[in-house]
Amino acid sequence: MEFVLAGTAASMAGAICNPLEVVKIRMQLQGELKAKGHYAVHYRNVFHAFHTIITKDGLLALQKGLVPFVFYQFAVNSTRLGLFQVMNDKGWTKNAAGQVHPLKTLVLATSSGALGGFICSPFYLVKTHLQSKANEISIAVGHQHQHNGMFHALTSIYREQGIKGLWRGTTSMIPRIAAASAGQLSSFEITHEYMKSKFPGQVWVPLCCSSFVAGLFITTLMAPFDLIATRFFNQGTDAKGKGLFYKNVFDCAAKVHRKEGFFAFFKGWSACYFRLGPYTMLVMVFWDRLKYQYKNLTDHRNPTVLMSKEAA
Repeated sequence: MEFVLAGTAASMAGAICNPLEVVKIRMQLQGELKAKGHYAVHYRNVFHAFHTIITKDGLLALQKGLVPFVFYQFAVNSTRLGLFQVMNDKGWTKNAAGQVHPLKTLVLATSSGALGGFICSPFYLVKTHLQSKANEISIAVGHQHQHNGMFHALTSIYREQGIKGLWRGTTSMIPRIAAASAGQLSSFEITHEYMKSKFPGQVWVPLCCSSFVAGLFITTLMAPFDLIATRFFNQGTDAKGKGLFYKNVFDCAAKVHRKEGFFAFFKGWSACYFRLGPYTMLVMVFWDRLKYQYKNLTDHRNPTVLMSKEAA
């Protein structure tokens, strides 16, 4: 049930934040392997990107890739958050005094994130293809894949490249999710414990403050990995299923740095934070409330718990 609750919370948050994911993908692909000033800037910032997509592609274009994005959210977060919660419940993230142990938390958060990154890879691949595809060719960035939806994309990739094709780019996904998980869960757990000590009895203040801090950490730590994953997943492939631009993750990072410079790794940072800031807050709030409601439900159905509560 821990896995189901975590996946459900993330899916709910993902459905709300999908338009920001579309904007982020477009901004990250803009100017691919071109020096600054040598490409057309279709998306100047988050707000301009929203305006451009709506006016050129239509309002519904902001929800491109929604279905695979929700599937991706459930797959990755039911694994990483659910597994982390189980390990947390067993006390593996605590020290002898029962307090959050930063190093243990970091290691377990990274490990659960890496596993989640492997499991969710096919859905991330498809959602990137769909979200990068522009209806209006004048604002197209990156390789334009001709998929008609999630199931069409999955079957097409499998038919052309086999099972390996669905996991193409996993080597870029695992460090991306591992970095995100390490930044998000570690910073959230430490900040949440601190805020609860400062605001005893409060629920929303520690949750919101911890989510805000976690959003900053996850955005900054994940930004370079996120850009590499977007470029690596979205590139076109030859008849053998090999990438047209990048041989591997290291080749992608080297080419981006050489052609676009160091700050290219933070392209779309603002869009990433606008997505991850609210997303992190929504996930943590939804997850916390779902766990709370589930605990109340199970306590209500457990006669032993009811008797102990009545006795108290």
